[in-house]
Amino acid sequence: MATPTSITTAPPATPLCEIEGLRIGFRGHDGRITEAVRDLSLTLAPGERLGIVGESGSGKSLTGRALLGLLPSGAQWGARKMRFAGRDLISLSARERRRLCGAEMGMILQDPKYSLNPVMTVSSQMAEALRRHEPKLRAKALRERIIEALVAVEIRDPERVADAYPHELSGGMGQRVMIAMMVSTGPRLLIADEPTSALDVAVAMQVLGVLDAMIARHGAGLMFISHDLPLVMSFCDRVAVMYAGRVVETCAAADLVHASHPYTRGLLAANPPLIDPPEELPVLPRDPVWLNEVIR
Repeated sequence: MATPTSITTAPPATPLCEIEGLRIGFRGHDGRITEAVRDLSLTLAPGERLGIVGESGSGKSLTGRALLGLLPSGAQWGARKMRFAGRDLISLSARERRRLCGAEMGMILQDPKYSLNPVMTVSSQMAEALRRHEPKLRAKALRERIIEALVAVEIRDPERVADAYPHELSGGMGQRVMIAMMVSTGPRLLIADEPTSALDVAVAMQVLGVLDAMIARHGAGLMFISHDLPLVMSFCDRVAVMYAGRVVETCAAADLVHASHPYTRGLLAANPPLIDPPEELPVLPRDPVWLNEVIR
């Protein structure tokens, strides 16, 4: 069995956010707590694009939601350290955490069909977010900010889109609106949870281009949650591989193809090439040792 290793170079000395020893659990009907995230540690530097990959249920989305304080009400969680821009998130009150959400931290959800309110126009939803953090904005200035945000994500007819309802938008347009909503307040941390999974390849590349431009413009750090390993290798700077609630390997995105952990190798093997694909996909092996091994 291969020994887990970390291939990456260390992130900068002053990270934008730090997570150390994060645990998230849920109490079952029998009273026992099942941990969905177990002793997880991550760092993210300003301007860095960190990909988080792993199977469904490995704890990727819960990790992102923990940073924003958006865990389900039944979640029981704790961490040795959770800091953002030098602030201790664990000691912040619920009100202080809410002030950070949107203003300095934002989350782009997976599918705009389920993330946007179907009975509100785009401008109404964007105005709601802007007013929360800038309550003194007058109507004219608010409209200008909304149009400006839509133009920034390369929407050609921002006036029409601003007055449209979500069902009147294509998937790619809806995802651009989601990005515009999140970046309109200039957050320093963006968490993108499968932002392109509902899009075709061409539209997904356009959305990623918009997202990349927004990160460069605001100098934001990006936590990019995805199942698409080739996409992560081409778009991100660094990758964390999660298995059963833990990070089992980290590496530079360009080095992911050379990763050594057997779980990561199994994930890579499950993405066959389009040219000369194998006749059968390999079965991903499981080893109980992975649940508690020490990552070096």
